[in-house]
Amino acid sequence: MTNQYLIALDLDGTLLTDEKTISERTLKTIKRLQNEGHIVMISTGRPFRSSVNYYHQLGLNSPIVNFNGAFVHHPLEKSWGLHHNPIDLHVVKDIVESCHQYNIYNIVAEVLDNVYLHYHDEKLIDIFNMGNPTITTGLLTNSLTDNPTSMLIHAEEKDVPYIREHLSNVHAEVIDHRRWGAPWHIIEIVKSGLNKAVGIQKVADYYQIDQKNIIAFGDEDNDFEMIEYAGIGVAMGNGIKPLKNIANEITLSNMEDGVSVFLEDFFKLKQEI
Repeated sequence: MTNQYLIALDLDGTLLTDEKTISERTLKTIKRLQNEGHIVMISTGRPFRSSVNYYHQLGLNSPIVNFNGAFVHHPLEKSWGLHHNPIDLHVVKDIVESCHQYNIYNIVAEVLDNVYLHYHDEKLIDIFNMGNPTITTGLLTNSLTDNPTSMLIHAEEKDVPYIREHLSNVHAEVIDHRRWGAPWHIIEIVKSGLNKAVGIQKVADYYQIDQKNIIAFGDEDNDFEMIEYAGIGVAMGNGIKPLKNIANEITLSNMEDGVSVFLEDFFKLKQEI
């Protein structure tokens, strides 16, 4: 296919409605574009276990970017390779120690499908339970023995900027950190130099798709690089203002089928009535 596109989709706040479902209209559009020979992929901060259901629902046959680029693999083709870039354990333990000077609720480390919680917390256990990971509770300085794929710090809102400043001052060489949107005041940490664009580029190179033929959709802090990298970066109507400022296009919100509306228009698809 000469004019093949790679379409990269963030999940929460983008492809998914607020109820965490994919609308019928969006599902139809994506399946139609795949049938026409375009490649659709998921690019998310979520772990694989909590995005695999959407992967199968969309009928994808492409690699997937998880943990904001820290884990990239092809679920259906082992030979594609597995790219896992975790954070060094000693860095994580340093961060855990330094967090005690702030008002933190919890720290979570994930080693692919194993979840480690610094403090026992039923609410967080419920959130991380999707996909049935192995969950270990106990001080991370003792319980964590592997380099984690990613790390989350759940703190009081007023402390988040100070914790981020500390991370930038002390660990800028080795980690990158983002902030989650409300209602959770969470700092998300991955190894330095990783982001969704790094993962998407691996996939684009594999399929030999030009950067100008990459369309990426996102709404949050962790979507900056992929929206900038894509030939056509699309911010959701519900997206944060700084993302809208750098996007090539802005579509409707995740509750108004923003992904589908943009793709129908771009590929001139007539909506089936």
